This record gives sequence, C-alpha cells and structure tokens, in this order.
Amino acid sequence: MIKSIIAPLSLLFLVGFLFFGCKKNETQSNQTHVLTEEKEPFFKLSLAQWSLHRAIGNNDLDAFDFAEKAKAMGFDGIEYVSDLYRKKIAAMGMEAVLEVLKEKSKVHGVKNVLIMVDDEGHLSSPDEKERNKAIENHKKWVDAAQFLGCHAIRVNLYGSGSEEEWISNSTIGLTQLAEYGKSKGINVIVENHGGFSSNAALLAKVMKTVNMDNCGTLPDFGNFCIKYGDGTCAESYDKYKGIEEMMPFAKGVSAKSYDFDANGNEITLDYPRFLKIVKDAGFTGYIGVEYEGGKIGEEKGIELTRALLLKIGKELAD
Repeated sequence: MIKSIIAPLSLLFLVGFLFFGCKKNETQSNQTHVLTEEKEPFFKLSLAQWSLHRAIGNNDLDAFDFAEKAKAMGFDGIEYVSDLYRKKIAAMGMEAVLEVLKEKSKVHGVKNVLIMVDDEGHLSSPDEKERNKAIENHKKWVDAAQFLGCHAIRVNLYGSGSEEEWISNSTIGLTQLAEYGKSKGINVIVENHGGFSSNAALLAKVMKTVNMDNCGTLPDFGNFCIKYGDGTCAESYDKYKGIEEMMPFAKGVSAKSYDFDANGNEITLDYPRFLKIVKDAGFTGYIGVEYEGGKIGEEKGIELTRALLLKIGKELAD
C-alpha cells in the first residue's frame, strides 16, 4: 500500500522538477536574449555623394553608379550633388538623367533622400532680379526631387553683405522657393555652408521668420567658418552651439568627417557630443555620411564615418 502511494508521488515530483527546471532555463534564455540583443541607432543612414566627388571627378566612378556603390557600402539612402551631373545634363538633358537615376535607385534598392543644389544663383541677393532668377533656377531641382522621390533639396544662402540685409533677403528668397516646394511636396533646407549661413543664430532667425513647415535646416558638423582669409578660416562659429541652434529646424543632418585615429575616432570633431545633441533634439531621420578628408581614401573615410556613427548611435539608443 505504501509502495503504491510512493511511486505516483515520486513520478509527480520528477515531472514537477523537470517542468520548473525547463521554465527556469527558458526564462534565463529569454533574459540572456534581451541582454545581448543589439540595439538599433536612433537614426537612418544615407551617403552624401560629395564623399565620392574625387572618384567621380577623376572618372574612377560614374556618377550614374552612385546608387550601386552606396548600396554595396551598406547604405539604404543616398544624397545627390547637382554639380556632379552638370556634364551629363548638358549632354543628355535633365529628364533623361533623372530617368536613369530613378531606375538605378530602384534596381539597387536605395532611398533617394535629397539633392544638394549648388551654383544656381544667390537666393539672398539684394538685387530682386538676380534673386528671382536664382529662385527660378532652383525650381527645376524641386521638380527633380519630386520625380526621384526625395524629400528635400538643400540650398545655400549667399548674396548679401551685411547681417541685416542677409536676414531680410534670405527670408524673401527662401519663402518664395519654399512656397513652390510646398506645391510639389518638397522641403527646402539650408546647410551651414560658409559666411552668414554658418552663423547659426542668424540662420535660426531666418527660419523663425519664414515659419513654413517645409522650410528647415541641414546641420553640418563641420561647416562653421564665418569669415575666410588667405585660404584659411579667419573666424569660426562654435560648432556645438551651432548644431544645437539648428536642430529645432533640422530635416536632415550631415555628418562631416576629416580624419581618424587608429581606433576609428574622428580626431577633429567630437562625434559623441554631436550625436547626443542630435538625439536630444528628437531627430530620427537620415544622417548623411560626408567624408571630406584627404589623408585616407574616400571609401575608407566613408567606411570609418559610417562605423563610428553606428557605434555611437547604438550606445545612445534607449
């Protein structure tokens, strides 16, 4: 009788032990998975075509192969530079060039993010005729951005000789161009690209005055020279303060880089500090890799910049 009771109890104990043991191991396994799961950065990555301007200029890379190159280097987004297509546009026409770029981006599975537009006239010119011509010249790039599926064109604000004049004329030029952009669903964004545009406090005033949803900034980590002299920068704006002041209006970020140490850290710019500012601003869009150094090759510079952004981005992820 006793043996007949003990046997079932022993079996019940064994089953319970195995059940709870398995549950414990499963819980530990889940906890380990959570602890070791790699966090994603808070931003997306794109490649600025200017990072490859030497290769394209030397005919080592066809500008039409930009999408393929970017995808091969691990990027899901690309940022075009208008000047790198001028010869092709002159030879083929804008429409044909855009058709090729759209097809290439589709084939290689990359997102067309924006177009950096240069040398289309001064949007901040005090001369109304000159300013209006610049606005008209930029409109074709708004159309191009819409066709390619980009969200924005990046413009420069040049043309005025005094701060007050620059703020006033920049506001006029940007407002008129942004109104056209709005009709096409395209943002018009300004990069700190030298002169008054690199004075972030002044640029913020322009943004507040324009006060349009599709008008914003493209903060660049490295372009904060206000005055030049003898081929060097004679006066610079505080880069970290500048990024902070531009981020409330940012619709993109440009991660400029120049040089790296043996551990892959950018030695001229405080990348952790920059990315902390970007994250604290609530930014979750595309950060464009824009290597501009000359000590290492363009591809190596791109790879190091991308790796550094991902490393810091994951460290800052919640």
